[in-house]
Amino acid sequence: MTGATRLAIVEKTPVSAPMPLLVKLSILFTLLLVACALSAQWIMPYEVAKTNLLHRFAPPLLFGGDWAHPFGTDNLGRDMLSLVLRAIQVSFLIAFVGTIGGAIIGTILGLIAAWSGGIVDDAIGILVDFQATMPFLVLVLALLAVLPGADMTLFIVIMCIYGWERYTRLARSVALSAKESTFVQALTVTGTPAWRIYLLHILPNAMGVLLVNMSLNFPATILAETSLNFLGIGIQPPDTSLGVLMGLGRNHIYNAPWLALIPGLIILFATLSVSLIGDWLRDKFDQA
Repeated sequence: MTGATRLAIVEKTPVSAPMPLLVKLSILFTLLLVACALSAQWIMPYEVAKTNLLHRFAPPLLFGGDWAHPFGTDNLGRDMLSLVLRAIQVSFLIAFVGTIGGAIIGTILGLIAAWSGGIVDDAIGILVDFQATMPFLVLVLALLAVLPGADMTLFIVIMCIYGWERYTRLARSVALSAKESTFVQALTVTGTPAWRIYLLHILPNAMGVLLVNMSLNFPATILAETSLNFLGIGIQPPDTSLGVLMGLGRNHIYNAPWLALIPGLIILFATLSVSLIGDWLRDKFDQA
């Protein structure tokens, strides 16, 4: 091989761009929140339900407080650091399970629509259009009015239906494109069962697109969960979440702004971090 040939090969070889600093910081912050969610029960300095009316509205450190309550206390004297750790745990649990559940439901329906075609495809398409046009808040209110017992399990199930139609469209589109490819037609001719083709060959090809969509849908699920809890729909006291804490701080925004500021900043940076990671992953898959 001549030197010119080696130079041409090197010039054609794509050079992987380094990970941007913002993406690195986003990954570190997301991992920090995940670590807080997983270890909240062990690192909380106080019990979440422990009240002390003599220390109501104690300011956090940045507002002149002390290390006994680094994030201050709320209107009942509960430690805000403990409440924030529990809120991160609940909000991330709901967002994670809701995102995974919506991805599973949507992907299965998308593959079934592509596999079956005909009236089944049309019926699933009507469901997708209905979900896309129906305001999520109206749908949640209707489900909570019909289903008994508004607990966390029911709220997680409700969050699983948020955004499933996007996965259905993506999975159906990828599956229909893959059905026309040569290797799928060869597998069909050789008598390979359809379920095996979809699960072992078509689905893995769609995982990249679906994972990117999950990373972009996760912050939207967090915002949907916190918005509902901010309005008082969903997690009920004595439990808490980031949206519940913001709803509580709304009533004391002038005399105790940290009650809304701390959970609000966590929501802001959490959704921003995951969105930046999702955008970076999308760019990586587009370049691949």
